[in-house]
Amino acid sequence: MENLSSIIIFIIMLIPLYATLIWTYIEPEESLLFGKRWMYKEDPVPSTKAIRYTKFSSMTVMIGLPIVIISFLVDVTILRMMPIVLCFVLVIGAAIIFTREDEN
Repeated sequence: MENLSSIIIFIIMLIPLYATLIWTYIEPEESLLFGKRWMYKEDPVPSTKAIRYTKFSSMTVMIGLPIVIISFLVDVTILRMMPIVLCFVLVIGAAIIFTREDEN
């Protein structure tokens, strides 16, 4: 029963992380400048690549985090490779985003 209670506490602690990730996906410009506005006299405009990367990384973490957590909770050997696959997806996605030309 203590395992179930630790899982419930862990899920409750993940709620603020998911709220932050959803906010980052919906408002990438605001999340990029959060806590850094004081450094600039005027609001800087983030590049489209930075916005695309922020949205991609927040979506990847929102999808990948439950998969990684389940892979550690369930005793299935093939799921143990999911953290490596998630890192591989992040690297490939970042490479695609940074090598693609801006559509502007």
